[in-house]
Amino acid sequence: MKSPRRRAREFALQGLYQWQLAGHDVPAIEAHLAGVAGFEKMDRPLFDLLLRGAIGGAAALQALIEPQLDRPYSGLSPVERAILLLATHELRHHPEAPYKVIINEAIELAKGYGGTDGHKYVNGVLDKLAAQIRPHEIMRGNRRNKSASTKEEP
Repeated sequence: MKSPRRRAREFALQGLYQWQLAGHDVPAIEAHLAGVAGFEKMDRPLFDLLLRGAIGGAAALQALIEPQLDRPYSGLSPVERAILLLATHELRHHPEAPYKVIINEAIELAKGYGGTDGHKYVNGVLDKLAAQIRPHEIMRGNRRNKSASTKEEP
């Protein structure tokens, strides 16, 4: 069973996909998605933050994403672009969500909606972005891991 937060990310992904391909605005996207089964079971505040934030900040988010890519941004699939926009927005603007959770959720979206190895690409790009956007959180995690591993040694 999918959590309300995962559903919110899935619906936000679908909304970003529509926005990219059809150019619909947020109210039209929301109206369309409201008719899709399961919409009422999601975390609506998270959906609103993600969809509106990713669309509203798309240019700035793209500017953060592009230096991490090994190909032009336009060469990514619309699904990969949408996932990277969502996750980058969440990394940047929602510090209450741990970066590992954000990356894992993005990987799961890529596995479910993207191409065969798209999840590996998304993971690599988001690892680099997390190091750039949340260096202190990553360092805290690395220190915790090191202290845990030294405690386990005799």
